[in-house]
Amino acid sequence: MLLVEVEVVSHQRLSPSFVRVELGSPELADFGVDGDRFDQRIKLVFPDPATGGLTSVAGADETWLATWLDLPVTERGHMRTYTIRDVRGADAATTIVVDIVLHLEGDAVGPGSTWAASATVGDRLVLLAPRRGFPYGGIEFAPPLGAELLMVADETAVPAVCAVLEQLPASATGAVFMEVPLSADVLPVVAPAGVSVTWLPRDGEPLGRRLHDAVVAHLGLPGATLDVTADEVDPDLWETPSYSSSGEDVAPVRVVGHELDGLYAWIAGESAVVTGLRRHLVKDLHVERSQVAFMGYWRRGVAMRS
Repeated sequence: MLLVEVEVVSHQRLSPSFVRVELGSPELADFGVDGDRFDQRIKLVFPDPATGGLTSVAGADETWLATWLDLPVTERGHMRTYTIRDVRGADAATTIVVDIVLHLEGDAVGPGSTWAASATVGDRLVLLAPRRGFPYGGIEFAPPLGAELLMVADETAVPAVCAVLEQLPASATGAVFMEVPLSADVLPVVAPAGVSVTWLPRDGEPLGRRLHDAVVAHLGLPGATLDVTADEVDPDLWETPSYSSSGEDVAPVRVVGHELDGLYAWIAGESAVVTGLRRHLVKDLHVERSQVAFMGYWRRGVAMRS
């Protein structure tokens, strides 16, 4: 693991809801992953908004996280998970680009949004990322060769989807659906010719409605509704072809000749919306769980934990 204090080297307001920060440090020369980055997750530790407190990484070892958790929040800051949007430069000039959502409608603004809204060049924070040559994890996008892709995201997962799209081979095929708060939040992105990209601005409509309706229409489920009760939502929803947060078996149960055999679905965003789409794919369409990755990046009304 690479644990380093980094500095903001550029700050750009991409749209009303997205800010892009570029983070640098000579120690990022050690950053690296085996193979493609795709949706590589990292951790950022933001200063406490009230006190400015930010943990030190001086002399940090494998016990750092436990030591960090024992500190008062006002001294250690707040840890949140993000996706690497891009990596620029090389060696000591390496920088990591992160896109941050500024707010979630109807929800309390978190420490990441608060920091990003007012960050300036020279501000410092702590980064946890892959170190070249060492196992780290944090990449969930892993489609079989030649799979037909389905990628679905709300604004919290838009940076991950855009990062994946720009790394796909030119031969990739599939469909991408991304819901964002406003029409002005539609961002430029490069995708293979065989991958359709559909942006779905809410512009005042309820969270998840346009995303759900567009995806079920794409899947051929006319009239399927988004009907998920609060007690059905796993706040830690995270299910990939090899892992389930509920502990359920995700081993394939082969349905011979299933019309969606070649599908690979990657769906991330608000947990209730993701839960509803998961139900349509797995229960209504009988897609094998080994063909899907469902990730609850956040849950409406529930504060994220450090």
